[in-house]
Amino acid sequence: MKSAVIVLCLLASVATAAAEVTVGAARTGEYVPGLRGKRVALFSNHTGMVGDRHTLDIMLENGLDVVTLFSPEHGFRGTADAGEHVGSGVDEPTGIPIASLYDGTGKRIPAPEVMNGLDVIVVDIQDVGLRYYTYYCTMIDLMNAAAQYGKEVVVLDRPNPNGMYVDGPVLDMTYQSGVGRLPIPVVHGMTLGELARMAVGEGWLKNGATVPLKVVPCLDYTHQTRYRLPVAPSPNLRSMLSIYLYPSICYFEATPVSLGRGTDKPFEIYGHPDMKNRDFEFTPRSVPGAKNPPQLDVLCHGVDLSGLDEEEVIAKGINLEYLIDAYGDVGGENFFRSFFEKLIGRGDIRAMIESGKSADEIKATWADDVKRFRARRAPYLIYPE
Repeated sequence: MKSAVIVLCLLASVATAAAEVTVGAARTGEYVPGLRGKRVALFSNHTGMVGDRHTLDIMLENGLDVVTLFSPEHGFRGTADAGEHVGSGVDEPTGIPIASLYDGTGKRIPAPEVMNGLDVIVVDIQDVGLRYYTYYCTMIDLMNAAAQYGKEVVVLDRPNPNGMYVDGPVLDMTYQSGVGRLPIPVVHGMTLGELARMAVGEGWLKNGATVPLKVVPCLDYTHQTRYRLPVAPSPNLRSMLSIYLYPSICYFEATPVSLGRGTDKPFEIYGHPDMKNRDFEFTPRSVPGAKNPPQLDVLCHGVDLSGLDEEEVIAKGINLEYLIDAYGDVGGENFFRSFFEKLIGRGDIRAMIESGKSADEIKATWADDVKRFRARRAPYLIYPE
């Protein structure tokens, strides 16, 4: 099965940069023998590629019995909008059933008949290293299901493109949600394999359960590697710059401000009809991957971040200056929705912005969180920092 990847190539140099790292899925000798004779469920999507071949193809060519495909937010082919309900079905090229974990029922645990029909869950999906990016949440849900039903979990690890730093407040579990499963910072700096190890080791699975876990590591990867994704992980993260800006501007999702969904620069711009004295303008349209974006068909005035230097963006980490800037123009008691607390992970940051605190003052409030988390995660790291 050749993955029907929507053409969202990130940069011309991507293929070369990505080729410097060997992803876990490419290391068949490390996982194929252990999966023979077992009923395998694969959690993946359009990002589960090894060169131009999907991991599912590789498994089938090696004679593995893949009985179920689990699909996350955006679906198995990666074309659905953020938050859009994705139904279950059948993968047409292979005839293998797809069990959607994002079908709108709110039940992220697979049905009993699905779990009873498998022996091991294999995870191979490209995450971007943010606490509110839902792929890791789905992995945790599947690990909980595996613990409940006595199944194994194998993670075929992939690099974290935001793995070079840790930043942001640790999630206050009062705000646990579909965009926040674990008490980790916004930018946790871990791969899915490392995060899975930590979830088991710290007793973060439901009721402190454990699960047989194997991680197949990447080769030639460190946390300082600038890994450039060969495939866009979701419809609106189309460039490496958007992935680096994501920790700083995703909070606009909880406000009336557009962050560029429905334009050719999603997560690289922001704006609103009421922002003042701005030279940059854009109008969000209904497009595939953003069917009903904020400020649809309305002229927005705002800021174009697409010319920023990637390394400067990385060096600043989470930068709330953009959010504070927009609040200064659009502001008011209806600016923030309750979703903001779920994204930022704490209940006091909204008031800090409203009271006029600077981005640096706010960042200082989570410095101790970051320090403690870095120490806590250390035993679970697989790759050099």
